[in-house]
Amino acid sequence: MVQYTLAQSPEIILSVPGKDSAKAREKAMDQLMKLMDEGQLPTELEDGFGPQQLIEVKETSTETTSDEDAITQAVQVLSNLATLKLKVQESRTEAMEVRKAVDILFSDKSVTEEEITRLKEGFKVLKNYAQANLRYQEARAKAEQARQVLDQALKSPEK
Repeated sequence: MVQYTLAQSPEIILSVPGKDSAKAREKAMDQLMKLMDEGQLPTELEDGFGPQQLIEVKETSTETTSDEDAITQAVQVLSNLATLKLKVQESRTEAMEVRKAVDILFSDKSVTEEEITRLKEGFKVLKNYAQANLRYQEARAKAEQARQVLDQALKSPEK
């Protein structure tokens, strides 16, 4: 099915079976002439108006595309959340041990050079964990919306 309209009256849609062709345009012109004869065409067409001046109406599926883009983005957000969660879990235990060791810096107890060296090496683990944890918390907030998008897309139509 192909559809045509007029530049002068875009609200008029002429539907013809098949695809855009000279024959389809002639059939649309026949429908247009019938509308003119019945007085249903709101505008006057100038002499010399022909089938080549009909404008083919293309169906746009932008709504579907944007919905599909939203679903793709939602899945990416959730995948990122899963990756961050694993990263946080893997480094948590070691980071918490380093965090406990930080308290030694604030005590009056004497420390060895070896303990300080180990602590300094542990700061990298602590920093990486803290940064990953912050990114995880931010991703989790975004993932709530992503989950809602997917839930809406997965919902079956009411019967």
